[in-house]
Amino acid sequence: MTGPVFLYLHGFASHAGSTKGRAFSKWGDDRGLDVERLDLRVPSFEHLRLSAMKARVREAIGPDPRARAVLIGSSLGALTALRVAEEDPRVCSVFCLAPAFRLADRWKSRLGDAGWERWRSEGSLEVDDYLTGGKSRVDFGFADELDRLDEGWPDVRVPVRIVHGLRDSVVPIELSRTWSAGKRHVKLVEVDDTHELVASIPLILQEAAEHLGWFL
Repeated sequence: MTGPVFLYLHGFASHAGSTKGRAFSKWGDDRGLDVERLDLRVPSFEHLRLSAMKARVREAIGPDPRARAVLIGSSLGALTALRVAEEDPRVCSVFCLAPAFRLADRWKSRLGDAGWERWRSEGSLEVDDYLTGGKSRVDFGFADELDRLDEGWPDVRVPVRIVHGLRDSVVPIELSRTWSAGKRHVKLVEVDDTHELVASIPLILQEAAEHLGWFL
């Protein structure tokens, strides 16, 4: 069998051509690896669904039940990677950047009851769109499905490494600390950075090389 496929999963409102995605592509090229950057704005950004994102990852792994995959994810992409890993035994390792744990709960807290119900009644919520550089709308179906599918903590048994910023104001680092605590197969690396982690890319790539050295 050939080695595992390497897949990069971008975050919410981001895209396959993001700074971190391109950095991982070059990182792979330098090592003779094809790191495929998936488009997870599926079926569209307006009608985003976690179920469609997970299906897109499984499609990229392919139909072979003997295939293996290494998943590299940022924020919502990292959460998606962990959710796929707990369901698909073909995933053999996960590398996460600030995984978006408890996303629906954090949205509820940020918007408040009134804001959450307004999103439900109006049908969509305006958010920043990093692909267009402007604003886009995401329908409530995404939040509603996420609230049902992202229940509890991901149950992942393969090696996981997380890099999370101490100054992350989007996904509190305490969530990664809580999830990783007591798990011998999980290593949390805390860095002095924000949620975007762009300033930490050199360190991130070093951590990826160490974590994924078995496959390089």
